[in-house]
Amino acid sequence: MKKTYVTKNEDIQREWYVVDATGRTLGRLAAQVAHILRGKHKPVYSPSVDAGDCVIVVNAEKIRVTGRKLDQKIYYRYSGYPGGLKEITLRNLLQKHPTRVIEHAVRGMLPKNRLGRRMFRKLKVYAGPDHPHAAQQPKPLELR
Repeated sequence: MKKTYVTKNEDIQREWYVVDATGRTLGRLAAQVAHILRGKHKPVYSPSVDAGDCVIVVNAEKIRVTGRKLDQKIYYRYSGYPGGLKEITLRNLLQKHPTRVIEHAVRGMLPKNRLGRRMFRKLKVYAGPDHPHAAQQPKPLELR
């Protein structure tokens, strides 16, 4: 009789990866990073267990978008007060807070529950080429 393997938190080996976002398309980069954060690249993947790895994204300010998205894509946030709906274009958000663009795209591709929030904490995004995670010895990740 064969038994079904169930992934447990003790069985998971976490890796650290570093991704250079220079010249990468925003959506494709976010999809591949979300794939790694969820752990779908591992044979022990289970939808109910956080088996993913940690990902460091550097050079977020050098991300590329296609078409006219720089001026047409708008990010909204709401303060909860009347008249408190704020909007900012992708071009302005890249100038002010370039890390938020990648964080927003990846967060939208993760599960919308406690497990997704736990996965999102393993994403580290930096605008420039430097990051403070050298002690974790991250491996460079070549994306498709």
